[in-house]
Amino acid sequence: MPEPRQLLIAVNARDDLDRAAVCRLAQELDAWSNAKEPPERLARRLGVPAAQLCKALDVIPRAETLAKAESDRADDLGARLVTCLDDEYPTALRDLHLPPPVLYIQGELPAGPAVAVVGSRKATDYGLEAAAFLGRSLAETGLTVVSGFARGVDAAAHRGALTVSGGRTVAVLGTGIDILYPRGHTQLGRAIAASGARISEFPVGWLPRPWSFPIRNRLIAALARGTVVVEAAARSGSLITAHHALELGREVFAIPGRIFDDKAQGPNGLIRDGATLVQHPADVLDALGLGRLGFGRGRSEEGPGQTALPAPPAPTETRPLPGGLAGKLLEHLPAGTRRSPDDLAMLTGTSMDQVLGELLELELQGWLRRHPGPLYGRGG
Repeated sequence: MPEPRQLLIAVNARDDLDRAAVCRLAQELDAWSNAKEPPERLARRLGVPAAQLCKALDVIPRAETLAKAESDRADDLGARLVTCLDDEYPTALRDLHLPPPVLYIQGELPAGPAVAVVGSRKATDYGLEAAAFLGRSLAETGLTVVSGFARGVDAAAHRGALTVSGGRTVAVLGTGIDILYPRGHTQLGRAIAASGARISEFPVGWLPRPWSFPIRNRLIAALARGTVVVEAAARSGSLITAHHALELGREVFAIPGRIFDDKAQGPNGLIRDGATLVQHPADVLDALGLGRLGFGRGRSEEGPGQTALPAPPAPTETRPLPGGLAGKLLEHLPAGTRRSPDDLAMLTGTSMDQVLGELLELELQGWLRRHPGPLYGRGG
């Protein structure tokens, strides 16, 4: 029988397993790796599709070999593997409903508070200037700047932090740690790893896929005490990050933009819904109770370790419902309602495997929470 850590690495590295299923199976490692009951019954109890569970069970006899091969690949890239069983695993990620079971890390994750700066890949000159200014100013106070390594706002925030002597920044990737994406970011990636870290939950060789980036956004939100949205369309990945931040009880900030600018619709909408308007980096520090770190206006006399985070605004669900089965499931789960997968399968006329798969994805995206039973519902 493989060690639990080896099994986590081996299952995480299997690229034909859904990411949501990987995260759930990691939470229930003992329940399925030593189970004697039939896979179909076990899958229903664990809340994963039976087909996904069978793939994970198939890994068990080869887990030791697969884990060593994956660890060697990471080592060749100058990265190391940190699992949710390790002391080094970031405590902040444990706040997620489905935290990543394995992290690939190049560099060192800085200690201390962090702020995320996110926004459009096709940022305006104003957006790029604002992101770089925020990255630089926040880094000057000793905060770590977290972003997603994409073009536009993300890259500007990383570069702003790197202009500061001793500035620290963390890039959360939507690809494997070995994939240099987007093109042209090779030097930036090396600089980030030297002054902070590049991290990914995806195995070595994982190519960019459209759905990988929304999944990685939950890590950006979790690692930071607050998320600043610089520029974003009304429906964008940056707003997904902001939603995750609210779900986690973190602060959400937004830089206002012109009402005629499409990329201002996202941050302006967040401000309308209660996000903190940012006119200066000091607004971020003050809202987080960290004003004494740097240049805050009306700074607190208490140190950052003594100041409690302010209560965040209550999460509001402003995202349009997804289509297909996911949308149908959410329609049958209005706020305050909890239902079992069996009930939802009957209500939607869908197979149990399909229902369990969609519920997992909706949980990973922050739409739903799983409760004992298992039952599913929105919010707490």
